[in-house]
Amino acid sequence: MVLVIVKALDILEYLAQDPERAYTLTAIAEALQMNQATCVNILQTLVSKNYVEHAGRKKGYRLGPMAYNLTNNPSYNQNLVSAAKDVMEELTTQLNETSLLGILRNHKRFILHLVNSDQDLQVRSRSERNVYETASGRLLLAYMTPKEQEIFLLVNGLPAEETWQEAASREGLENALSKIKKDELAITYSKTHIIGLAVPIKKKEQVIAALSVFLPEIRFSVARKKEIIQCLRKSVQAIQERLHSEG
Repeated sequence: MVLVIVKALDILEYLAQDPERAYTLTAIAEALQMNQATCVNILQTLVSKNYVEHAGRKKGYRLGPMAYNLTNNPSYNQNLVSAAKDVMEELTTQLNETSLLGILRNHKRFILHLVNSDQDLQVRSRSERNVYETASGRLLLAYMTPKEQEIFLLVNGLPAEETWQEAASREGLENALSKIKKDELAITYSKTHIIGLAVPIKKKEQVIAALSVFLPEIRFSVARKKEIIQCLRKSVQAIQERLHSEG
């Protein structure tokens, strides 16, 4: 028997008792009669593999997306995905471009739901991406509280110039994030000629996710930009109305 694996499973089983709740390190260690140093080391490993999510120093830890993916359990952000799924199908059908529902998890942009277009030339995206590289990641970063942004920067540093040139300095990043928040819109132009557009999804005035469309630059124009933004905002309104009706 490998003791560290047993302890890791004990932690997962403990968190699974109430998947929506976040448990502090102290609560987990005491409940499992585990040394705090050992407990935090195991938790950090589980967080790095997305089996556990760190909700913040004061809030603690809860099950992450990979814990649900093991059994295809739809409970992870189920209400959000349920509210967005049909709307995203309609959005992708209307534009014939890929749409995604993105959130931030463990300082990465994570895809909760993806609807691919049927274009011959399609853009693919990894489930996890660097926040600075994606429109949805940048948008969600813009809506973090100043304290959350400060923690993010301590962990990740500033974006590289080749990734986000105008935001490579602290002042540049602050200005870029301020503009994104003011416009309620983030747009990325990658060196691989991919365009991404993202708008915020709110629940009770709090941004909980980003709805994004991305496409090859060859299919992007001024008129197309306007159309995509209009469709994104209309889709977000429909999603928010569904979330509001669920309470």
